[in-house]
Amino acid sequence: MENTYNIISAIPLFNGLPDDQLKAIRQIAVEKQFKKGQTIFSEGDETRGFFVVVAGRIKIYKVSSEGKEQILHIFEDGQSFGEVTVFSGQQLPASAETLAKSRLLFIPRSAFVELVSANPSLALNLLAIMSKKLRQFAAQIENLSLKEIPARLASYLIYLSEEQGGEDAVTLNVSKGQLASLLGTIPETLSRIFAKLSGQNLIRVEGPKITLLDRQGIENLAEYGKEIE
Repeated sequence: MENTYNIISAIPLFNGLPDDQLKAIRQIAVEKQFKKGQTIFSEGDETRGFFVVVAGRIKIYKVSSEGKEQILHIFEDGQSFGEVTVFSGQQLPASAETLAKSRLLFIPRSAFVELVSANPSLALNLLAIMSKKLRQFAAQIENLSLKEIPARLASYLIYLSEEQGGEDAVTLNVSKGQLASLLGTIPETLSRIFAKLSGQNLIRVEGPKITLLDRQGIENLAEYGKEIE
């Protein structure tokens, strides 16, 4: 396995930390491996720490009383998750499951809190990461509550494009069924919307590859809920 110190030093949460702090994190980090489809934690579990994705893909989700799953977020290499309740000590508000075989680092809560207390630079990095996540969740709430499904899809495609370097050709990092859950709809409806946007020459769909043929039109749909006339 790749040297854990090198992994930690490359993670955005720990970016720019001095060598002694990186070594301190290495001392408390626990390497874990999970198979595809394995539960990492469940909603209501006690907060024992948080995780960093070394390699793999993780979905964070909630299940309604009717049994409907709503995916809240998907995390990939270099991203951390589960840290929201590390300082409050509250129960975990959602569940986590692997979407692919995954290598994770587990950072125990009590040891990490001690490190943050002693290292202001680590606290600032954590604030930056949490601020970014807060903006992402605020955008997701807006999408689910105020936007129609085509606009939600357009917003997600723009988000993917930005995450993948600003290119007009993006690759879906989840199945279309999982994407439907993330957007708060069902696969059949999502398929119809893909077909409609393709018919309007806004996008081209080739398996998991989506090309934004009319980026301005997609951006307009994402923001205003309609295509450019």
